[in-house]
Amino acid sequence: MVTGGAGFIGSAVCRRSVEAGWHVLNVDKLTYAANLSSLASVARHERYALVEGDVGDRALMDKVFAEFQPDAILHLAAESHVDRSIDGAAEFVRTNVVGSYVLLEAALAYWSGLEPGRREAFRFLHVSTDEVYGALGDTGLFTEATPYDPRSPYAATKAASDHLASAWFHTYGLPVIISNSSNNYGSYQFPEKLIPLAILNALKGKPVPVYGDGSHVRDWLYVDDHVSALFSILAQGRVGETYNVGGASERRNIEVVGAICDLLDELSPSVPIGARSKLIQFVTDRPGHDRRYAVDSTKLTQVLGWRAQENFESGLRKTVQWYLANEAWWAPIRQGTTDQRLGLRGSQS
Repeated sequence: MVTGGAGFIGSAVCRRSVEAGWHVLNVDKLTYAANLSSLASVARHERYALVEGDVGDRALMDKVFAEFQPDAILHLAAESHVDRSIDGAAEFVRTNVVGSYVLLEAALAYWSGLEPGRREAFRFLHVSTDEVYGALGDTGLFTEATPYDPRSPYAATKAASDHLASAWFHTYGLPVIISNSSNNYGSYQFPEKLIPLAILNALKGKPVPVYGDGSHVRDWLYVDDHVSALFSILAQGRVGETYNVGGASERRNIEVVGAICDLLDELSPSVPIGARSKLIQFVTDRPGHDRRYAVDSTKLTQVLGWRAQENFESGLRKTVQWYLANEAWWAPIRQGTTDQRLGLRGSQS
């Protein structure tokens, strides 16, 4: 059972799960960031099914558990865009905190009624973010022991849901595992996030916005590598444990958009525009913007044997090539959006 399976990471999990031979039930509220086109390759597959609904609907969750009888849950349903959380935190609290609580309660009731063998094998994988740890200085890495210090409404709600998931393990014995990943990128990502936004704006000759001075650092993780890490954690991870998932690819935001512009100049040259780096435009930073994230995945690599297959250069090239080849996927989304800036509530600029 995958919650949020029509989103960016969730749809990748669904596609790969069906390919792996699993029966998959996708439970998704189908909000603005969900896109059923991302699931076109599995939508008619006999091992895939979709239930449109809210993880915060207890009656629906009880019904889903009773009918589908899952062996595992990958909980990815979440509001995830930091800028949107700044403008309106209430929906983030409802989905990320209350929704996770309701899902945990429904999962606990279901798990408690399983026969012993299935109870021992059952897993609840709560998928989270490195943003719960706050910000790093110029050096150091987030480890699983790093204290939580969320700085944005989004990060705070994900931290709360992490704590709930951990508490349901320690208090009730529900076999929960938590993962915290760095910034994901790749195909099918909603175009409000940095990399797809930069690709599509630069492709069309529009300004490519970079927050502040562009020196904010993120650790970038190719989405297919993240999915393979989740599968490793689900299969081999110890219940009650947390596993950090990073790409070991720290880049400043200005370096990321510069690389995108260079790749587009190579793969889709445009004489009227010239070098697309000229489109980069520094804009007002968002309030409370953490300067640097970087994730230590040693536990995941040494204990579970996971390794990322893509470095940033190879993953970014694949991503740009995918967006160039799949305008039919992103064009309808772009038509339904505006260039209105999000996330400036509380800004002193």
